[in-house]
Amino acid sequence: DLPCILMAATVWAYWVCVGAMIVRVRRRTRKLSGIVPSQRLEQFMWIVWVPLVAAWMLLPYVAASSTHAPWQLPPWARDWPYEALRWLAVAVGLVCLGLSIHCWLRMGRNWRMAVAPDQQTELVTTGLYRLVRHPIYALSILLMVCTLLVVPTLPVALMAVVHISLMLTKARNEESFLVGRHGAAYRNYMQRTGRFVPRLRALLGARDDA
Repeated sequence: DLPCILMAATVWAYWVCVGAMIVRVRRRTRKLSGIVPSQRLEQFMWIVWVPLVAAWMLLPYVAASSTHAPWQLPPWARDWPYEALRWLAVAVGLVCLGLSIHCWLRMGRNWRMAVAPDQQTELVTTGLYRLVRHPIYALSILLMVCTLLVVPTLPVALMAVVHISLMLTKARNEESFLVGRHGAAYRNYMQRTGRFVPRLRALLGARDDA
């Protein structure tokens, strides 16, 4: 099933990029902070996230070749017009990958996998960060939704629920940390931006500056 294969390749590319950035941070800082979580909440999330990421990378391949429920694609997933929706989801998934790479480059040396209380980072508010506080997480959620549309099976649906819940929790946790780190500057930033979806005034402001 070509949509499954393409979506799996997109997800693999996404996490390979994340892995490359982890290696880069480790080489530059010579520390595990920012890579391995120090907060108990994030440690718990990692216990769930590591197998979830592995499943995310494998389940589209499994659905492409399996003939057994609940792993196989349902028959209606290959019927028109749902097949067209699957191809649209593949295209959106590729856009998510491209925009995620853009955000990672925008973060630069400030990117961390986990909250790092012992490391000083700058507050990035340019690019997509001008519109939303967590564009990487928003794109990750959208990529997961695209995966579910391409692979509409029960295991992927359960995986999506867990992943989105973790993203919501991590975003709130990081905001609490950043308020403590950056104070009024981050509070002001929160007032003019949405967490995952741009606020209307932010969109209007971006259009006026264009």
